[in-house]
Amino acid sequence: MAEPDGLTIGLLGDVMLGRKVAERLERDPDAEVWSSQVRELCRACDALVVNLECCVSARGAPTSLIADKPFFFRSPPSGVDALRAIGASLASVANNHTLDFGADALSDTLRHLQAAGVPPVGAGLDAESARRGAVVPAGSARVGVLAVSDHPAEFASGPASPGIAHADLSRGLPDWIGIELARLRSEADYVLAFPHWGPNMSPRPSRWQRQRAKELLAAGADAVAGHSAHVFHGVELTPQGPLLYDLGDALDDYAIDPDLRNDLGVLALWRPGGRLELVGLHLDFCRTELAAGEHADWIAARLEDACGELGTSVRRIEEGRFAIAAATQADV
Repeated sequence: MAEPDGLTIGLLGDVMLGRKVAERLERDPDAEVWSSQVRELCRACDALVVNLECCVSARGAPTSLIADKPFFFRSPPSGVDALRAIGASLASVANNHTLDFGADALSDTLRHLQAAGVPPVGAGLDAESARRGAVVPAGSARVGVLAVSDHPAEFASGPASPGIAHADLSRGLPDWIGIELARLRSEADYVLAFPHWGPNMSPRPSRWQRQRAKELLAAGADAVAGHSAHVFHGVELTPQGPLLYDLGDALDDYAIDPDLRNDLGVLALWRPGGRLELVGLHLDFCRTELAAGEHADWIAARLEDACGELGTSVRRIEEGRFAIAAATQADV
């Protein structure tokens, strides 16, 4: 299918609606966790895919599946309104916080997201449903999304047990990923692989992530957009599609590393077959706005270095907005 005029698919990394964000939402269900500019930009996309870094439930107790787990993230059911506020089309729940409060909370999460019109992908009540991708409208086109997480193995779904779509991606792609990408390829105009992978606070993709990303494209994805590190990585462009190794965070209440600046993330604007843009985000405490001033300058410098390592160039088209392109000979 030819690219529809102006088709834009927005991609956001970790949206964490638990802890202090949850407390704010419980005190004031109308609390604005997104600036009006962020809301408008996200809602202007033909589709918006996000990673939901928490469960959504009023039930459950902190899981004992992982010994000494330090963080447990749970949003009240009203938290889904924060996803609807930005026009989220689909939420990945393949990550290391989906089972933080057990199977009942996971079941509630899936139900609340479906009821809000934000289909979940990447977790389920059994392995078959957890691994099944989803297809959602994107303007006049359809986009298929496969979500997978490489950690924790303790949260993996089983043949008859709830959990996430888990794969040890550092060792390769399991057969089910190729099979599912092929199914999505047959049902959608564009296919996105959306992995939650790699360690926290890593500033660049590892060798295995770069290899797996290319394998995901070869298996049928048109783009790969990852998350997990809490800091954004550079972008690599290939003839088969863009590789956004990590989008960084989009909303949270986390402590800030002054060197890695995990309070700065990006919204990717993916136009299949066309331009790729990144928009800088500044994560204030429990609220996200567009990056400006020194925050936008930091993102600009970081992108120039990180993308340069991957053979791409960055052109600043607005204060906090950046066009990504293949490096020219003059850039090398």
